[in-house]
Amino acid sequence: MKFILQKKSLIFSVILFLFTVFVFIFLYKNINNIREISLRAQEKWQTETIRRENARSLVNSVEIIKSERNLLDTHFVRSSDVVPLLDTIEKLAEEVKVKAEVVSVDIAEDNSSLIVEMKAQGNFGTIYKLILLLENSPYNLEFVSVSLQNQNEENISANKTNKAQLWTATFRMKVLSFVN
Repeated sequence: MKFILQKKSLIFSVILFLFTVFVFIFLYKNINNIREISLRAQEKWQTETIRRENARSLVNSVEIIKSERNLLDTHFVRSSDVVPLLDTIEKLAEEVKVKAEVVSVDIAEDNSSLIVEMKAQGNFGTIYKLILLLENSPYNLEFVSVSLQNQNEENISANKTNKAQLWTATFRMKVLSFVN
């Protein structure tokens, strides 16, 4: 009887052991599957986080570039909108107190530049300052021709105060920073 009891105990122990091993293997596989699912979810989360960060960075870059683009646009004249160029020329003339008017605005024959003709009246010093300001304007200007004429009848060398003399200048400028 003792032998049968030991045999039953042994069989029960083996069955219990096998059951525990199967439960262990089952739980181990489930834990590994859950870990794999968790790792994939974490990778997706990190990828999405990186995408969102890139999107924020792109939006910030666009905002930064927008102001720089506006600044860059002020250096180019578009054929559809030459008004900013003309406004700049008039402001420069007002700045040095020269009476100026734009006579003509034409597109060059090769469509690569804009030709602006302008007349200005003032004393020699102010016209010279206007020329310097035009050369240093945000637009890339090239003077094609400049004609300076003294409007006073008396001799220039006899009158030592050139400030009272009236000069007329005609400028023909080529705007090289032109976009057709």
